[in-house]
Amino acid sequence: MTTLLAAEAAPVRQAPHHNNLACLKQYGCQRPECRARWRTYMNNRTRLLAYGTWQPYIDAEPVRQHVHMLRTYSIGIPRVRELSGTPSGTMTKLLYGQGSRPPSRRVRARTADRITAIRPSLELVLPKALVDGTGTRRRLRALVAVGWPQLELGRRLDMDKKSVNDQVNGVSATAYGSTARAVRDLYDRLWDTDPASQGVDARWIGEARARAVQRSWAPPAAWDDDYIDSPAAVPDLGEKVSAYAALSEDALWLMNEQGYTRELAAHRLGITARHLDRALTWARGDREAVDTR
Repeated sequence: MTTLLAAEAAPVRQAPHHNNLACLKQYGCQRPECRARWRTYMNNRTRLLAYGTWQPYIDAEPVRQHVHMLRTYSIGIPRVRELSGTPSGTMTKLLYGQGSRPPSRRVRARTADRITAIRPSLELVLPKALVDGTGTRRRLRALVAVGWPQLELGRRLDMDKKSVNDQVNGVSATAYGSTARAVRDLYDRLWDTDPASQGVDARWIGEARARAVQRSWAPPAAWDDDYIDSPAAVPDLGEKVSAYAALSEDALWLMNEQGYTRELAAHRLGITARHLDRALTWARGDREAVDTR
């Protein structure tokens, strides 16, 4: 009876998770995998102490600034916690402090490594998170400029006409993460595809192009993929033609005379492979137009 009462009075505490060393240090966890993690940690600690390089904590400020930077890309704090495996309490102390205490001055090195390993990317943005709509708007306008009607773009994006119009006309300053990704992927597929070859009626192609000209919407050739999402970027409408001609000539010489692959030629010219594809596609279309005159 005494033994039973003692057991009832002192129940075994169960760790809330087994993602780090806390389950063993604070809860006495005996799972084989957790004990193996502890041995690895202690062996590493002993080795680094012997070398004089043991540094379990580092300055928290660069980590804090990295989190703030990610937030400007619509990768919010819950998402950062999820991607880095950082406990909620640790993130709160890092960013805001706790009670009357200021934000953390130091953070564990492994926590810092996991957080700073996250790089801003549209792929990491949650579907319903709002992102800057600049890139989405420019891509849609560029497709209209080469003859893709907004109604057809909406059909391919599974978006209603109003939503597409709001993005194209700048009514919406932001876009959902899922929308931005869908538009980016569609743009990558269609920027060099003739709408007529996909069954779009010539009348609608002409109307789309006329609308783009009337509103000065830049075509794909005016944008560099590396900068199309930057609000500070401007389309190159004046010198792009000659720039694309020069790039295509240099690339063709490297590939035909020097045996370069397309990727190596792009690297040699200091541009992305997709940028080079744009130049070659433009040049091919321009040469065909000249031949038919």
